[in-house]
Amino acid sequence: MSQELLAILDQMEREKGIKKEVLIEAVESALVSAARRTLNIKPDEELKIELDRNTGKIRAFRNKEEITSIDFGRIAASTARQVIIQKIREAEKDVVFNEFQGKVGEIVSGTVYRFDKGNIIVDLLGKTEGILLKREQSPKEEFRQGQRICTYVVEVKKDTRGPQIILSRTHPNLLKKLFDLEIPEIYEGIVEIKSIAREPGARSKIAVWSKNEKVDSVGACVGMRGNRIRNIVNELQGEKIDIVRYSDDIREYIKAALSPAKVSEIKLDKDNLKAEVIVDDDQLSLAIGKHGQNVRLASRLIGWELDIRTKATAGVAPKEKEEKIEKEEKEIASLEQLSGVGEKTLQSLHEAGFKTMKDILQADIKDLMKIKGIGEKKAKKILSEAKQAQKK
Repeated sequence: MSQELLAILDQMEREKGIKKEVLIEAVESALVSAARRTLNIKPDEELKIELDRNTGKIRAFRNKEEITSIDFGRIAASTARQVIIQKIREAEKDVVFNEFQGKVGEIVSGTVYRFDKGNIIVDLLGKTEGILLKREQSPKEEFRQGQRICTYVVEVKKDTRGPQIILSRTHPNLLKKLFDLEIPEIYEGIVEIKSIAREPGARSKIAVWSKNEKVDSVGACVGMRGNRIRNIVNELQGEKIDIVRYSDDIREYIKAALSPAKVSEIKLDKDNLKAEVIVDDDQLSLAIGKHGQNVRLASRLIGWELDIRTKATAGVAPKEKEEKIEKEEKEIASLEQLSGVGEKTLQSLHEAGFKTMKDILQADIKDLMKIKGIGEKKAKKILSEAKQAQKK
């Protein structure tokens, strides 16, 4: 049994990554418990068992005197297996904990294993399971069992059942890490990510800057024919990503952050980190964005409070300004607010000169039917949607 036991311990060390010495100490401890029961040794008596690291021979000492009247091979056979199994379980938990503790702040891939009360349990390469809590899930993403999933490791906790690995699909650093993986210039440090503002599943803005004047930071992130950014968008299941060119000139930075809207004038309040941004009437809806999303993300990206106004509302009292803007927004609202109208149709409308909701409302069915791909039924639907949007 002695050599067989050492062979088992050697095998466990190779396969499980558990140090042999840890296993030997566990076996010795278990044999002490077994021997006390076999020999009826009193609690106040000293009992020590040694397992020779080279020969595997087991020796027992009772009050420092060696005991020769016990078959330790038989006892070892019945206890060593239980001890090893228990120790393997404990050690495997430690190995997994240490491995994933080192991956906090990194991306890990896995597969969707099961769903539990809104949470997603993820199989992490067969090593362990991670949990994607409901609050860490993007509201517009859906996954199915067995589907590959890429997640950001937020935290690793020790638990009696093993390490608890908290994953996220909404953390801003998930986007940062995806850029690290997809954009060589960012991974190599040539292009730097300055700031990220994200509304998971909907839209993100990311500010980038190049340390090398010969490298275009935005172009590097977009890639040839948009391949690089497209890969990231696909990974995030269609989340829109605006790549903003960072600038030390706050005016230029604000203009870039509010893209695709065009800015006419900017008035800065540097002491309070506020800026009044003046845009033309036809740019107001674009600058603010659907439900205020564009200006909200731009403000978070640069760390300034941005107040968007048209020339007509510049300098107007807040209450009057809100009323005027609300009226203007309804008149010049972006066509993107037309529900049930696809991207191709929106593009066709833009190409035909229909830029705002006001343009649609001033047209009739025949005007819309002149546009390629729009028949009478679709034209009526577009007009109906525009009228509904105006009423809201």
